[in-house]
Amino acid sequence: MTRHGSAAGPRRAELLAALSLAIDLGLGQPMEHMLRSSLIATRLADRCGMDARARGAVYYGTLIAWIGCHADSPEIAAAFGDDIGFRADTYRVDRAGLPFLRLMLEHTGSGLPLWERTMHRAAFAVTARSRMSDLISSHCASAGALADRVGLGEEVSAVVGAMFERWDGAGLPTGVRGPDVPEVACIAQVADVAEVHLRAGGVAQAVAVVQARAGRAFCPSVAQTFTEHADEILDGLLTGDVWTESLAQAPDGDRELSEAELDGLLRELGAFVDLKCPALVGHAAAVADLVAAAARHAGMGPADVRVLYRAGLVHGLGRIGVSNSVWDKTGPLTAAEFERLRLYPYLTGRILDRVVGLEPIVAIAAAHRERLDGSGFPRGVRGANLSASDRLLGAAEAYQGWLEPRPYRPAMGPDLAADRLRAEAREGRLDAEAVDAVLAVAGHRIDRARPWPAGLTDREVEVLRLLAYGRSNREIATDLSIAAKTARNHVEHIYLKLGVGNRTQASLAAIDHGLVRPPVHASSD
Repeated sequence: MTRHGSAAGPRRAELLAALSLAIDLGLGQPMEHMLRSSLIATRLADRCGMDARARGAVYYGTLIAWIGCHADSPEIAAAFGDDIGFRADTYRVDRAGLPFLRLMLEHTGSGLPLWERTMHRAAFAVTARSRMSDLISSHCASAGALADRVGLGEEVSAVVGAMFERWDGAGLPTGVRGPDVPEVACIAQVADVAEVHLRAGGVAQAVAVVQARAGRAFCPSVAQTFTEHADEILDGLLTGDVWTESLAQAPDGDRELSEAELDGLLRELGAFVDLKCPALVGHAAAVADLVAAAARHAGMGPADVRVLYRAGLVHGLGRIGVSNSVWDKTGPLTAAEFERLRLYPYLTGRILDRVVGLEPIVAIAAAHRERLDGSGFPRGVRGANLSASDRLLGAAEAYQGWLEPRPYRPAMGPDLAADRLRAEAREGRLDAEAVDAVLAVAGHRIDRARPWPAGLTDREVEVLRLLAYGRSNREIATDLSIAAKTARNHVEHIYLKLGVGNRTQASLAAIDHGLVRPPVHASSD
């Protein structure tokens, strides 16, 4: 990619544009959906007479409007099967009333035998409104928190928090109506839907859908402005260089990140993707810290250590493009499911490869599941083509992953994980020197006794860790041999002390405070 001027480091706008590509995958849309939507939104904002500040909020609010979607993936997959397929299908209908209920029922119990699917659908129909209300309320709170964490502020949070609201008051989570729906959100809603129907059926279909939803889902005046200027607003969007054109509209498009800012934003991206699966909470930061320590132990210079640390933070970004019906499966994967899983390192590379200045980071991140004997993925690269950095990240990610629970197995203890890592080296899949460096730094960690942050007690920290790994209050009670009411009280106290309102925010706080650790009990694979 060629950039005008002398800038050579990553820009914040580019990283957020890359984040939007990951969001696209989680929505079941082709990459550049949100980039195109941001162009539609800014062109529409201009025709609505918005000032520069509001226009900037519209740009970024539309670009990352669905930033919270992946955090709901476990719940969406549990209810509707393929979370990505469900989200893609929601663009076919107005997200309210009988059409939306029919869509949800179509997906409820997906993959189950007919009799069981029928029972699931009947049960869901009775509780649909309350269940969706709870899910969307949690989604909007999480989305707002994530928008704040990547530095986008209250005006952008207002957009992402209102994407499920409707002009007719039938939306969620608050059911505001009419002018109480922020205008910036009204524009983002129209742009998001119009882009999908532009690709599906051209300008005529996009206009027809927006007109049909005017006064119901969409603000009538915004819909009218879009309709009157649709040819200009949508001009060239299916043929132009969307990445470059969209970045040209960013209010801070030329702002380069400092080294500290880049580390901070990449760390947020790692935490962001970890929320896709409760078992992965804290994984990216743990891998990054481990591989950086191993690189220093191996004698690498500061520049190489920094690149490896950053690759560790973002190595799993492509996981968002794989359904939780795969990630959360407790039994063996089918061949088709495994092929979908094998794509995620490739998707990591696709998401980040247009960000100028990240090239060496992206190359290492995309190779973390390759193996010396060619048995890895996504490309089956063999040892001669794997650098020392590739080998270190592969060993660090494998070790850290085995320390963590997965839906199909419990966590391994450190000794068992170390034995497994050594076996991979003996069998020629992982590099022996990389394995030794990882194990050396993993075996010499010292935990110093210190008070817990936010005044948390020992028991509350235990509960928080289980909560972050996706355990319900009832499961926490069983794990800790306490009453369900006691577990619920602990969760309420944790939320109060951390100043959070749901599991996603509590999980992020646990990452921030360094409280997410693998279980200490060893078990077999």
